[in-house]
Amino acid sequence: MKYKLLLTSAITLALNSGAYATNGYWSHGYGAKSKSIAGACVAMKLGTMCAASNPGSLVKVGNRMDFGMGLFLPSRGFTANDDASAVGPPMGPTSIPPGEYESRNDFFLIPHFAYNRMLDDNSSLGIAIGGNGGMNTEYDSAVFRNFSNPMAPSTQASSPTGIDLAQMFMGITYSRKITEEHSFGITPILVIQSFEAQGLQPFKAFSLHPDKVTNNGHDMSYGAGIRIGWLGQITERLTLGASYQSKMWMSNFDDYKGLFAEEGNFDIPSNYDLGLAFKATPKLTLAFNYQRLEYSRVNAMSNASDLVFMPGQTLLGTDDGLGFGWEDMNVFKFGLQWEYQHNLSLRMGYSRADNPFPNTQALFNTLAPAVVRTHYTIGFGIPLSQRIELNAALTYAPNEKIHGVNKNTGPQTGFIEMAQYELVIGFGVKF
Repeated sequence: MKYKLLLTSAITLALNSGAYATNGYWSHGYGAKSKSIAGACVAMKLGTMCAASNPGSLVKVGNRMDFGMGLFLPSRGFTANDDASAVGPPMGPTSIPPGEYESRNDFFLIPHFAYNRMLDDNSSLGIAIGGNGGMNTEYDSAVFRNFSNPMAPSTQASSPTGIDLAQMFMGITYSRKITEEHSFGITPILVIQSFEAQGLQPFKAFSLHPDKVTNNGHDMSYGAGIRIGWLGQITERLTLGASYQSKMWMSNFDDYKGLFAEEGNFDIPSNYDLGLAFKATPKLTLAFNYQRLEYSRVNAMSNASDLVFMPGQTLLGTDDGLGFGWEDMNVFKFGLQWEYQHNLSLRMGYSRADNPFPNTQALFNTLAPAVVRTHYTIGFGIPLSQRIELNAALTYAPNEKIHGVNKNTGPQTGFIEMAQYELVIGFGVKF
């Protein structure tokens, strides 16, 4: 009964937590152990949550449950400079009112949960709950009020302005030893995502479905995909790992089919990870991961947002409609675990990623300023008993800015920015 309660609570909170420490909107790690080494756990056996990165590792962790909670504190917003053209729609470029815009909602509780049970000496079955986010903003003012057409009351921008995207993944993993040195895992994944947009009324005039652009409450989307992974002990000191996650094929956001490309399609992009772990000494392990996030394969994310708005054009909701202009991301992760004493493990990590979008794509990304590129992480683990351990991780992502312009705002310049802090506390229970 207590495990069912943990699982239900994790699902509920994960779906209602719309922001996470991110690379784009992909979490930099899952669980306290993984996050303490910046997510560089594809070739490590750090517990059940690492199955979210490599299902091939799960059979090596034994009968175990991991659960915990993260406190996430993002600071995000943008600045619009006072250098815009005076000519507005429908005659030419308009502008965002000059000033500094800071998003509300800077406090999030994010749960994690995973469980693994050995079926026999060579195979296991597990379940894990995790999430993605980073696309959450709420600005107090009507950011796009200058884009409204005075002759069309339905296009008058309201406040607040922003979007909220939350994604919850539930994976059921079968992991098996191929030999004593090599193991393989496969995870069918079920996904629920929720989305809401507010304050985007001026864009109705350019939509295939004007009533399905904004202020329609939270809409739900459902889908599935698969992740596969391999873990190999190459030598006594060197371990390699690799995993691939397919695109998550999702049902459309029907209430926002006038906003997203392909009439509300918002599939979750594929990604893959390659990693190694090297035991430099009996107590010191070094880890490296390379991750590729393929945002370009989802039109709603990758379609450009710098198309010029002209009267009579349909630029939203079509197959080639406006998106966020995101590109594929390369993420490099480095981690270290030091068994300082028999009752204390120390961990640290660093990750560095590409910019998710170029500076010409600033317009819609005021709604999703996921520009963080660097994560610094530290953490520790201590045993509380023979069966129970406590793990903690602290993440700092320094403030990052992208300066840019957009064709629709003429000469107006500005920048988008974000910084992040996260503290995760987790418990591991062995059976």
